Amino acid sequence: MDDSIEMDCAPAVPNIKREAPNILITGTPGVGKSTLCRMLAETTGMQWLEISKIAKENNCLEEYDEVYQCPVLDEDKLMDGMEEAMCQGGNIVDYHSCEFFPERWFDVVFVLTTDNTTLYDRLTSRGYTGKKLQDNVECEIFQVILDEAKNSYKEEIVHEIQSITPEQLQENIEKICLWIQQWFETN
Repeated sequence: MDDSIEMDCAPAVPNIKREAPNILITGTPGVGKSTLCRMLAETTGMQWLEISKIAKENNCLEEYDEVYQCPVLDEDKLMDGMEEAMCQGGNIVDYHSCEFFPERWFDVVFVLTTDNTTLYDRLTSRGYTGKKLQDNVECEIFQVILDEAKNSYKEEIVHEIQSITPEQLQENIEKICLWIQQWFETN
């Protein structure tokens, strides 16, 4: 995210009043979402909603996908269970996909991106191989998650941020905290 980007801090849906904003952090697996979300939650006191963990804890998983070596998310069940918390606000949602979340839930969407070499190294260190590794690297190359976000939410609330170096991680935290501060001043 460039410092010159003007971020709109108004609620995404004006008739919904929340005590604090809801933030979506999304991107290809391995771009650094969980690290950023954990640090943001620690810094801001906002609630970190790690979707993969919530889905597992609340039995929002369907059959197991042998190709990608992971369970399939029951999106409807998950969203039903999250509705109350999302209406209250103050959440940082962390997930590698975004198109199924209702637009009304989020005040801002940050799409983390990284270079292919960094992503490849991060994913192989997690044990990704074969089709799962290839598809995730291609997803980043073709900016699939960024396009999903741009197609699913108002353009003015979607922001791409680079996530390669520790310095960028710290800069991203500072920029998002500034956005949060502006949201409170505006709302």
